[in-house]
Amino acid sequence: MARPRLRALDVSAAAICAALYAGIGVLTYPGIVCPGVGVVRFWPVVIIPGVFSIVFSPLAGGLGAAIGIFISDLIIHGDAFLSLTAGVPANFLGFYTLGKLGRSRIGPGKTAVLRALGLAIPPLITAVLCAYGLLSLMIGLIFALACLISYGCLDVAIKMAPDWEGYQTGSVIGLLVGSTWIGIFVWLYSQFFALPSAVGGGFRLPFYAAGIWMVWTFSTEIPFLVALGPPILEACSRAFPHLFQGRGR
Repeated sequence: MARPRLRALDVSAAAICAALYAGIGVLTYPGIVCPGVGVVRFWPVVIIPGVFSIVFSPLAGGLGAAIGIFISDLIIHGDAFLSLTAGVPANFLGFYTLGKLGRSRIGPGKTAVLRALGLAIPPLITAVLCAYGLLSLMIGLIFALACLISYGCLDVAIKMAPDWEGYQTGSVIGLLVGSTWIGIFVWLYSQFFALPSAVGGGFRLPFYAAGIWMVWTFSTEIPFLVALGPPILEACSRAFPHLFQGRGR
């Protein structure tokens, strides 16, 4: 298997992506964090590395997201170790996966199965958390509504921009990968260290908190990826067609 190569263009694109991701993220951050267990914040600027991972390369989007989230974490909560163990790898893996799938020709059957699996997991976890009383019904309904809105956005986007179906599939699976990493490793971190008080705090949180963080991250970010990605990418492909030559769409 060929290893991904880091080109000069990837380095430049990653630097721009990181600057935009961190700068716009901090400037637009509304101070909203995951209800009940805090720490993981409302972060719609995920669309930036999502677009970079398709326009330039999976490495450009992944590295830009990893560096950008680290910078923004230092500004917002100041815990570098938490960022390096949770936010940085989650962002790299999530957006690298998005770009890798989004730029490949997978086939309509496989893309449909991947999207269905990816979109089914967060609502299922939400239902289990609510059934055991670990998540309030109101928050569970909000999470479920966000996922339903995402289904609608996904269907509309695929019908209106079928050329970007691969991007939509990559968004679902990539964000699921990143959200799962966030949930597990923020929980693991809390077993040894106190979480930053600037974003809710907490120490030795129960394992179900990992599920809440995972669902929160996925359900609050997927609408922005699936709704905003295709029109931005379509505009980029028309303005800079040379960047899109020879790839699956």
